[in-house]
Amino acid sequence: MKRHLAVALLATVLTGPALAQQQEPFEPEGYRIDNYRAPVPATLAGARVLTTAQAEAIWRAKSGAFVDVMPRPPKPKNLPAGTVWRDAPRRNIPGSLWLPDTGYGALPPAVDDYLQRGLARASRGDKAALLVIYCLADCWMSWNAAKRALAYGYSNIAWYPDGTDGWEGAKLPTEEAHPEPRPEQ
Repeated sequence: MKRHLAVALLATVLTGPALAQQQEPFEPEGYRIDNYRAPVPATLAGARVLTTAQAEAIWRAKSGAFVDVMPRPPKPKNLPAGTVWRDAPRRNIPGSLWLPDTGYGALPPAVDDYLQRGLARASRGDKAALLVIYCLADCWMSWNAAKRALAYGYSNIAWYPDGTDGWEGAKLPTEEAHPEPRPEQ
């Protein structure tokens, strides 16, 4: 009997940390403000969470607008004359509207306005239109942006947490992305 108890106790001690690491994070009350490339929750209150197959079905049916919130480093303002600047390429889900830098936890007023105008454009002014918001897998930027869209009054938000990583992993088509012009900050 004591041996069985000892074995059970040892198994608990050895597997406890592994199980704790496998647990998904809980939804925070506010926005995530750091460590944006980390495991994301399985849920977003008020939004639908999509699998790749569900996102593909919406895309193929053209029943929702896709919004990419992947950040993009701006061209430095103080580059020496003659310096060549090349933006990092981005491929996204075809037909997406790319609103870079709109998934941070705190947005400057100009970026907040940029996101609101972009969502209005994607939804054609209909706050009940389906908006699919994504970035990369394990990227809190899309979670933040989808949560913010809900706060703006959009009622049909779908969050695609696997983003372009899941999309490309399923061998679905992508296209070269061009961001919407950002406001000066």
